[in-house]
Amino acid sequence: MKLLFKPAKTLGASLLLASAFMAQPVLANGPIGEHVNHLQANLKSYAEEVEWMVGKVDTMVSDYDTKGAKAVKTDDLIEYWESVKFHSAIETNFVPVYASIWQGLYGVKMAIDNKQPAEEVRKQQKAMNIALWQGLGAVKLAAKFQQKGLLDTVKATATKEMTQSATIDEIKHKLDRVVAKFAERLQDEATEIVHDTYLHLFEGVEGTLIEQDANLVEVLEKDFNVTLPLAIKNSKSVDEVRDVISDMQTKLDRAKVLIEKAEKARKDVF
Repeated sequence: MKLLFKPAKTLGASLLLASAFMAQPVLANGPIGEHVNHLQANLKSYAEEVEWMVGKVDTMVSDYDTKGAKAVKTDDLIEYWESVKFHSAIETNFVPVYASIWQGLYGVKMAIDNKQPAEEVRKQQKAMNIALWQGLGAVKLAAKFQQKGLLDTVKATATKEMTQSATIDEIKHKLDRVVAKFAERLQDEATEIVHDTYLHLFEGVEGTLIEQDANLVEVLEKDFNVTLPLAIKNSKSVDEVRDVISDMQTKLDRAKVLIEKAEKARKDVF
């Protein structure tokens, strides 16, 4: 629990994170609590939550090592992560690290589900732990910027600029751009569009969508934070990346139907 940022890279990391923090939008996501506007006051609890997460995952991996796959329930990994306040603290401040945490969680989950050797599971666990501590470092830095008034206030209310069903259409359009940028061999730009689309757009419809189909939200979160970024990072073919996005867009079509249903129900009430 001592890493966060190596001294030799502190300035570069700080500048990178600073630019990311100052670009953060107003979000629309029910689970995001007011605590994200008081980061400094919550740093102790965030650190305790990271310790708790690390411990819970370590217990699971140890049980898998000594008792086998039947002794653990890997779906608990997602529940652990979504139950802590730190989840939204890093989500609202530095999405690339947030995505790395998701990737680490799913790395552990898939290694266990696929009955990989304990050594491989430990490797995935180590990557997850590193991402968690880096995330805490990012939140600590964000807290400093927040105290200086350099961060926008995060609100848990939806923007009125675009209907949620129209937001789904915009998400699909952004994903089309991801394919285009990837085809141009601009991997960093493609990944940035994925992160921005998740944070700026998908988070705005997540609250409504959870009420309609929580499983669909979980699957799309994995797509945005694990499946698609890894397909880009691992230099899959354009067709393979397009297939991932096509699958996501099919799910988004389902999401749009559910959201339109919810929007109609609200209109009927009023």
